[in-house]
Amino acid sequence: MSTVLTSMDATFRERLWKKFIVFIPYLWLLLFFLTPFLIVLKISFADPLVAQPPFTPLFQKSVETGLSIYTTFDNYLYLFQDSLYLVTYINSVKLAFISTCFCLMIGYPIAYGIARSPQPTRNILLLMVVVPFWISFLLRVYAWMGILKTKGLLNGFLLWAGIIDQPLELLYTDTAVYIGMIYSYLPFMILPLYANLEKLDIRLLEAAADLGARPWKVFKDITFPLSIPGVIAGCLLVFIPAIGEYVIPALLGGADTLMIGRLLFDEFFLNRDWPVASAVAIVLLMLLVLPIVYFQKRQNQELLEQQ
Repeated sequence: MSTVLTSMDATFRERLWKKFIVFIPYLWLLLFFLTPFLIVLKISFADPLVAQPPFTPLFQKSVETGLSIYTTFDNYLYLFQDSLYLVTYINSVKLAFISTCFCLMIGYPIAYGIARSPQPTRNILLLMVVVPFWISFLLRVYAWMGILKTKGLLNGFLLWAGIIDQPLELLYTDTAVYIGMIYSYLPFMILPLYANLEKLDIRLLEAAADLGARPWKVFKDITFPLSIPGVIAGCLLVFIPAIGEYVIPALLGGADTLMIGRLLFDEFFLNRDWPVASAVAIVLLMLLVLPIVYFQKRQNQELLEQQ
């Protein structure tokens, strides 16, 4: 009898421990994602005030009505009335999408080359991909300012080589923003692609080659379709932070480079309009989360159909 009770107690403790382990990620999401989101959501339904904090409280108490909840949708309506916000959203999506495409075009061959290299060389190449993370992100962006400015390293080299006759205007343009974003987020594309390509069964490629398939056809029909999960993961890891980027457009972009991150900074700290800035952030979050949720649902349906 005691043996049975001991076994039941051990099973109970094991189940309790498993539930606790599963609960930790949910607690993390609750504290560092859901709670800030709810705070920003609350502020987005408030009116701006010249006070501290600079917005009306959600719960208001008066002698006539007692405790009441005050909300307004004026901030969201204002986003659709002012074309600046729509233009900024479109420009942010354009810059992030083009940067993601270039990261994919550059990162895929690099990831494929690393995955097919010998083991000792592979570790060195992976280290070279990760090394930039050891340096401050801000310092790396400042370094690109020194490279791209009128009297910078790039123009100096091109003039010395005789390729150009006068310096190129690269800094404070969209081109500089593209260069900075591609450089900064390229590792986020390479690493998930490498993780996927490294697991690819080489026997499939060898069998296709033995059957007479050319290298391009092998890549098109076997390699790339099997690497689609890595492509999607890499694109999401690049596109999501790129669309809300602030540092790169602020340092490398010009006055006409409109992006959501820069607009949020201006609304929060220059205009002191926290409710409008919160509404901008909530709309941006919805634009990012809804496609991801839809894609996740589609992927789960495909997995169920395959089973």
